[in-house]
Amino acid sequence: MKEKLIRLMYGRYGMDSLGRFTIIAGLIVMILAGWNNSMILSLLSWACIIYSYFRMFSRNIYKRSSENQWYLNKTYKVRTAFYKQKNLMIQRRTHHIYKCPACRQKIRIPKGKGRIEIRCPKCSSTFIKNS
Repeated sequence: MKEKLIRLMYGRYGMDSLGRFTIIAGLIVMILAGWNNSMILSLLSWACIIYSYFRMFSRNIYKRSSENQWYLNKTYKVRTAFYKQKNLMIQRRTHHIYKCPACRQKIRIPKGKGRIEIRCPKCSSTFIKNS
């Protein structure tokens, strides 16, 4: 069965970021259509899912790749903002993040060091905080 699937997908584009987005958007719109009993939302959800499968089974790899690159360029700022927030949440487990009172520069200090004097690398001002 796995070999048949591999032979079917040989030379086809497959799944990418835009494909995942359209399938998830289609499923969300389908749930909303079920709650609202809306035919327009139902058609929109099926259009998203069918378009996603069309892209997945397409043999025009260059065209699908350029569509995905366009999508990635348009969503770059949003994706990086979420990545930065995720990274900050991971760092908060092991570090405190303070802002310099003079220049507002963020400074990362390891937890568990007690009361320490922090020197800002940007403006060289010093302040005392708990670690």
